[in-house]
Amino acid sequence: MKTIACIGAGYVGGPTMAMIAAKCPDLTVLVADVNADRIRAWGTDTLPIYEPGLLPLVRQARGRNLFFTTDVAEAIHRADLIFVSVNTPTKTYGQGAGLAADLQYWEKVAREILAHSDRDKIVVEKSTLPVRTAEAMARILHSDGGRIRFDILSNPEFLAEGTAVKDLENPDRVLVGGDLETENGRRAVEALADIYRRWVPRERVLTTNVWSSELSKLVANAFLAQRVSSINSISALAETTGADVGEVARAVGMDSRIGGKFLRAGIGFGGSCFKKDILNLVYLCRNYGLTEVADYWESVVRLNEYQKTRFVRNMLKAMFNTIAGKRIAVLGFAFKADTGDTRETPALTVCRELLAEHAEVVISDPAALDNARREFGDTAHIQFEPDPAQAAAGAHALVFLTDWDSYRHLDFAALYHGMVKPAFLFDGRNFLNHRELFHLGFNVYPIGSQPLTHLAAGGPGPGQDGPVGLWVCGLWGKTGLASDGSDGSD
Repeated sequence: MKTIACIGAGYVGGPTMAMIAAKCPDLTVLVADVNADRIRAWGTDTLPIYEPGLLPLVRQARGRNLFFTTDVAEAIHRADLIFVSVNTPTKTYGQGAGLAADLQYWEKVAREILAHSDRDKIVVEKSTLPVRTAEAMARILHSDGGRIRFDILSNPEFLAEGTAVKDLENPDRVLVGGDLETENGRRAVEALADIYRRWVPRERVLTTNVWSSELSKLVANAFLAQRVSSINSISALAETTGADVGEVARAVGMDSRIGGKFLRAGIGFGGSCFKKDILNLVYLCRNYGLTEVADYWESVVRLNEYQKTRFVRNMLKAMFNTIAGKRIAVLGFAFKADTGDTRETPALTVCRELLAEHAEVVISDPAALDNARREFGDTAHIQFEPDPAQAAAGAHALVFLTDWDSYRHLDFAALYHGMVKPAFLFDGRNFLNHRELFHLGFNVYPIGSQPLTHLAAGGPGPGQDGPVGLWVCGLWGKTGLASDGSDGSD
């Protein structure tokens, strides 16, 4: 084993190959992609993806044994082992639209591997793929009559965006699936496993048959998403009954059989994997006639969509049943902190619904603003502002949709001073100090607990209607609750 190639230089392929190159300096690692701009960016200090710790890792090996190229054919020709890490989005057309994985890019790469190979090779599925895809790849690669032997392995990624470098360096497990029934298959599995064992403890490198490996990836993401939807469903009940979902999650998470991870209520899950993988699982179950199983997993996605629309509905009710013409500052557009990725971000749904209500939306994000611009283009009534303070100036409400650490340290007193009163704050990630914000003068609306508001008792909150103007003007003018020194009559 001298040369490794990866076809696809995205969120999985780039970081994974950088780690292998850094840990295995005797191996030549080629990362190939047809996107010339992406490859060019990998050669600079402005990498095409934002990931903490990634740039130092790339610098360590780049030009030594880590190389980026647009010559896919040459990378395939030189490699002894080839990772396939291309995009497999959900189909938007034809049979299986909205559920099945779109495998056109994967099949194209498989045919390129066949066309440009002149000796036996190991081919590794790194993309998230449906169960039994390896079988289809084997049929393509062996379609020339077996002139060359290809051993097909499954090596799913278990990376969390924002911690991908840490996940690669110290993984919970590495899974390598292959044909364990034949000598060639076992040798291929061990060849890949031995690469990871150079820095991963031996007991964490698991080997299994290829089908179990493929299914494990889908199931892992489905289980994590299920936990998010489960706690979010309880957040709706907690708001209605007066319970605090944070306290419920803490009590439940202390049960050693359950654990506390992925039990923080919020606006919902996003990213490239959770929704896509669950829908893929749903499609597989329906294809095999497992209707009840498919319905169960599909409900996880439906609950996630419900949480986003419920969030906007609560905003409307809190802000007197109309946000038309009101400036709404959306702080955070990435689907999670420490990444610029906006794929399936809950912020996209929220912003679209706010625009549908004729709000004036201002989006701010430290890493995802360019992606946000691409999502909306020249849409009317939307602005993009890198400075959170400028986004908040003159706003009726602040809406936090990404839990960036920098947002915890904003000058909230100054933000409040520059806002239209009464000032509303909606925490879609439940990560701010709500009581401190309330004492500054904000009307604070968390997820899964009662709001902290300066609106009069009996005045409207989520789920309530009433003679809003009389209550608000009377209370603020009478008690002087505005922390900026005014009498609050504005």
